[in-house]
Amino acid sequence: MQDIWQKVNKDIDQILQSYRRVAVVGVSDKPYRPSYDITRYLLNRGFTVFPVNPKLDKVLDVPCYPSLKAVPGPIEIVNIFRRPEFVLPIVEEAIEVGARVIWMQLGVANEEAARLALDAGLQVVMDACIKVELAYRGI
Repeated sequence: MQDIWQKVNKDIDQILQSYRRVAVVGVSDKPYRPSYDITRYLLNRGFTVFPVNPKLDKVLDVPCYPSLKAVPGPIEIVNIFRRPEFVLPIVEEAIEVGARVIWMQLGVANEEAARLALDAGLQVVMDACIKVELAYRGI
């Protein structure tokens, strides 16, 4: 079987240019946390952002949702800020709601979850920062 790393992190340019609706799973309301910073960055860049954290009501004055299923309307990118062992159920839910892309943030990689997403027809980015990739590409 082909190594999963040869199948992920492809078409990052196309992903970032095509999709504007991002669910940030595992977002924090603490300004010093990367998930908060990246949520703010995405909002400032014109993305429609859906913070997802069952413990929070709002982040950056945006309503926070308890799950991907609770997000109104379509989700294009599911940006994951959770430890690798918690990624698989998020990917399963992302498939259920019809997401297009699974994006595991820098330091997050789950090969089983990536295979599941790829088999379901989603694009997958692992162990990469969406903010860095946007800035690098000037998008």
